[in-house]
Amino acid sequence: MPRAHKPHSGSLQFWPRSRAKRIYPRVRSWAHETKPKLLGFTGYKVGMTHLIYNDTRTTSVTKGEKVTTAATLVECPPLKILAIRAYTSTAYGLEITFQLNASSLDKLLGRKISLPKQLKEGKEGKLDSVTEIRVVAYTQPSLTGFGKKKPEIFEIKIGGVVNEAYTYSKSLLGKEIGLSEVFEAGQFVDSHGISKGYGFEGPIKRFGISLKSHKSEKKRRSAGNLGAWTPSKTSHTVPQHGQRGFHQRTEYNKYIFMINKDPSLVMPKGDFPHYGKIRTEYLVLKGSLVGARKRMIYFTPSIRQKKSIKLEPVYISLESKQ
Repeated sequence: MPRAHKPHSGSLQFWPRSRAKRIYPRVRSWAHETKPKLLGFTGYKVGMTHLIYNDTRTTSVTKGEKVTTAATLVECPPLKILAIRAYTSTAYGLEITFQLNASSLDKLLGRKISLPKQLKEGKEGKLDSVTEIRVVAYTQPSLTGFGKKKPEIFEIKIGGVVNEAYTYSKSLLGKEIGLSEVFEAGQFVDSHGISKGYGFEGPIKRFGISLKSHKSEKKRRSAGNLGAWTPSKTSHTVPQHGQRGFHQRTEYNKYIFMINKDPSLVMPKGDFPHYGKIRTEYLVLKGSLVGARKRMIYFTPSIRQKKSIKLEPVYISLESKQ
């Protein structure tokens, strides 16, 4: 029986397949927002379940029917604002004009950065040349139940006009921000995360190419050839060994089913495997998310904007996930 033609399976959409520099992502593009508000929030991936919802979309094929779907739970303890940064756009990118720091720092921040003996609050500058306002926030993983204490530190852009964004950010400095103050149920968000890491792998596992026949020369678990003689170089499209996993990936338009503080609505029998109990505010997203359990996921308002819809779950599985 002849063998079917099967090109290698690896996507060339992302290149190079390099390992992420850190275990949590950074955001480079932000959605346009006219109101002064935070354009991001973070949480820790808990696990998956399934639920049933009534499809109320008027143009849907399953309109009026009950639909079963997979769902991911993310625990989102409140964030704390560490500093305000004002940026000016230059020919070489954004540059910090000035920075204002919070008046006090948590001791747990010492696990991530070296805390100064005397904290400098910084000086306010003029907003004439400022084009963007961001806040430096950090997570509080000690409020969750899976044992992590070291916080993550990252930036969140503030939407709206610069003057309004700066006034709003000053009201947040040194305070806690909850998930429900940033996102709401029925909204679409983009998720940014670091995928599971599998280390150094060969082209058979990395790209799904076939094993060579028993009469082939030299290697058996490699590509048949590395390309043409002319041009005399190896193209990046040739499947070769290298890093697989632990890449930063962004998924667009993930739907939020619900945001709640009552864990009894979603906690399965025997708790979530490799995570435990949910203790703070959480959200339920439609579908899957990139990354392993306990890993930080960064959510931002959808950059490919979609209108919010209301899909209320009528049943959430509480059966054991063990």
